[in-house]
Amino acid sequence: MGFFTDTSVCIGCKACEVACKEWNMIPEDGLDFTGMSFDNSGGLGADTWRHVAFIEQRAPLGFQETGVGRPEREPVDLGMPSFERPGDSTGADERGDFRWLMSSDVCKHCTSAACLDVCPTGSLFRTEYGTVVVQEDICNGCGYCVPACPYGVIDQRKGDGRAWKCTLCYDRLGDGLEPACSKACPTDSIQFGDLDELRQRADERLGTLHEAGVSSARLYGEDPDDGVDGTGAFFLLLDEPEVYGLPPDPVVTTRDLPSMWTYAGAAALTLLAGVGAAFFGRRR
Repeated sequence: MGFFTDTSVCIGCKACEVACKEWNMIPEDGLDFTGMSFDNSGGLGADTWRHVAFIEQRAPLGFQETGVGRPEREPVDLGMPSFERPGDSTGADERGDFRWLMSSDVCKHCTSAACLDVCPTGSLFRTEYGTVVVQEDICNGCGYCVPACPYGVIDQRKGDGRAWKCTLCYDRLGDGLEPACSKACPTDSIQFGDLDELRQRADERLGTLHEAGVSSARLYGEDPDDGVDGTGAFFLLLDEPEVYGLPPDPVVTTRDLPSMWTYAGAAALTLLAGVGAAFFGRRR
């Protein structure tokens, strides 16, 4: 099971961030704006398991309307105060090129998860749903998993020391419920379900966008043959992964461990052979 996040319909409402915090009782992680955008959480961490990125670009909107290729629906009232949109009072010829790219990021729940490989206590484990979960009562705070993650997702909580990250609402799945973030998403930008079905849905959505002229649309993390053998959370992006703060070609950081041990063993044997030769040579 996993997530497919269609960023082309994300409106940046942060309902997923709020729902995640409320359900998982995650501590407050700062209410200060970064000064760069409406993004006040900055990125994923021990106290931010869902992060909505706001990328402001001086680029033409083109055909990238949020509802392109989707069935018409009644507007969703989010209870927000109404206001005039920037540029409404000016003519179309006077407006500058401008667009927002928004995306709700989360732990990728990698098939080949380096955090699992390096955990010395078994705190991290693979669930029956294929997701990766931290058992905080077993975590010893060693921090090995933090640099092991190729996406920079997992982190240690200040004043606690233990590692925390998205569990894909493991407790809700056991009761037949979908994760809190996807349940709260008003535009279905975050979709939850069987990964094979989600990949098929993503391919269809990508084709629809390309037909509508959104040539920059692409899928990220959906390939089971990528550097982490596929992820349990993948995305439809409207620009390069780096624009969203995602690595362009992530690779499981522990893939070279077997060869490293081989080289280390060979070096140790060579050293022992050299010491032995020097010792026996001296005795002669």
